[in-house]
Amino acid sequence: MDFTHIDKSSLAGKNPLGESEQFALYAVGDQTYLLVQRHEGTDWTALRVSGDGVFRIAALMTEATRHLYRDVAAQLSPNYQRTDTR
Repeated sequence: MDFTHIDKSSLAGKNPLGESEQFALYAVGDQTYLLVQRHEGTDWTALRVSGDGVFRIAALMTEATRHLYRDVAAQLSPNYQRTDTR
């Protein structure tokens, strides 16, 4: 796994496997993938990972998401009781 700067032209013609506004995931061969931060204001950078690394990162992000949004989900529950008495 390593971080690298990416020349935008090196990805020309490659279709991302998935993308959002600022990130994209590209398959680059030999079970290797690039998670590219495509921010217009800075140089593009990428994290190069193996196929196994993609699964491990996905599991890690799932756990982080659960942690970050646990309180929000609880507040959306119909059983949520507000403790603020203002």
